[in-house]
Amino acid sequence: MSEFENLDGLGMAELVKTGQVTPAALLEDAIERITKANPAVNAVITTLYDEARAEVAGPIADGPFQGVPFLLKDGGAVGVAGTRLTSGSRYLMDNISKEDGELYLRYKAAGLVACGKTNMPEFGLQPTTEPEAFGPTRNPWNLDLTAGGSSGGAAAAVATRMVPIAHASDSGGSIRIPASCCGVFGMKPTRLRITSSRRHLGVSARMSFLSENAISLTVRDSAALLDASAGPGFADPFQAPRPERPYLSEVGADPGRLRIVVSNESPTGVPLDGHAVAAVEDAARLCESLGHHVEYGVPKLDLGGIAGPFGVVTAHGLAWDIARLEQLTGKVALEEHFEPATWDLIMRGRTSTATVAEYADGLAALQALSEDVQRFQQPYDIWLTPTAGSAPPALGSFSATAEDPTRGMRAAASYLPFTTLINVTGQPAMSVPLYWTADDIPVGAHFVAPYGDEGMLFRLAAQLEAARPWAGRKPLTAA
Repeated sequence: MSEFENLDGLGMAELVKTGQVTPAALLEDAIERITKANPAVNAVITTLYDEARAEVAGPIADGPFQGVPFLLKDGGAVGVAGTRLTSGSRYLMDNISKEDGELYLRYKAAGLVACGKTNMPEFGLQPTTEPEAFGPTRNPWNLDLTAGGSSGGAAAAVATRMVPIAHASDSGGSIRIPASCCGVFGMKPTRLRITSSRRHLGVSARMSFLSENAISLTVRDSAALLDASAGPGFADPFQAPRPERPYLSEVGADPGRLRIVVSNESPTGVPLDGHAVAAVEDAARLCESLGHHVEYGVPKLDLGGIAGPFGVVTAHGLAWDIARLEQLTGKVALEEHFEPATWDLIMRGRTSTATVAEYADGLAALQALSEDVQRFQQPYDIWLTPTAGSAPPALGSFSATAEDPTRGMRAAASYLPFTTLINVTGQPAMSVPLYWTADDIPVGAHFVAPYGDEGMLFRLAAQLEAARPWAGRKPLTAA
């Protein structure tokens, strides 16, 4: 057993800051753990060992995570100059980042040492991580099940103790779903709490659903990393409201007596499986035992209409992104470069007869839905729901074919009755690992706070973590 595997990121950094261990020693230990655990779960698809070794040979920024090994999701705002960035797609298999991304620079300033990149579904479009380009990431608790997506590689890596914290992003549940599947902590911050700007891609309409952050073993690591990485970019169209104090100071602070509304039914009308219901009701009982006011309620929302507007925005945004990539790479996008579901979305975006007015109507419908959600939650501090509609399903549950390219999207809509909705509203939300099935499979509980109030979530999360610690639970695949 590694002498560091039971430490979180801040714990490792404390050893570095007090001279008890060197960043080089932490890095070599992480490389050993990745080498041991990765063959089973396929979480890391690009190694940056040489780059990381060169980095720890010099001075490391004296940030909160000084010298801590870290993994980057293989897409988005975390390009590393001179290294491959594929977004899980064969189309970008030979794509090399020309410069360091803004978020990666913030991570370096926090003292983190990136030693690899994690697996993700093609362009982050699925709630499972099974890209044709790299093969599936497997659930560390049962290798036949999904690790979730799109940040499945990050969640599997943290669950198996390759690293204590890993970059993740979320545009429909992509932090919270894999955190739930893998039994770790995942927080989606308020919209644009962390810049999502891609200098060379701009911000398409679908990017308004996206939040960057991380998956972590402990609550305090997530809080400290959000402190270190939050803030707007130069091109961001707006900013999230500034917090009253550092998020790390919220960890351990008294959350007070919160008013919590619990939904143990889906507002879509699609039945939740027994494990999802058991997980949320277990979390509700725990909250009540901690002194919070708990009552049950399900919002009356026209969620049957979310798929249409969300699909229009996603398809047009993806088509726009691919057109920009064609310009930047000089590589024509052909059907053979993409998975069937991705190509179907691209073509829908390229060939749709939707007028500008219809497209704007879709955005307006999503905005109206966002207002309905926040009106439902307004009397309460927290909305508690299942993270997903079921326990982690089997690998292949979201697969699509050329004959039926939308199969996976239809299955995903049933699996995600709550998380995508919160990407539309822009509220902060977290999946907390409080429940395991009789077969030892984790099922997360999903907590949603008012817009801009991650502090409330961190206070509650730390209280839940103290009441029912999860960091000591390890899958057999752990390094």
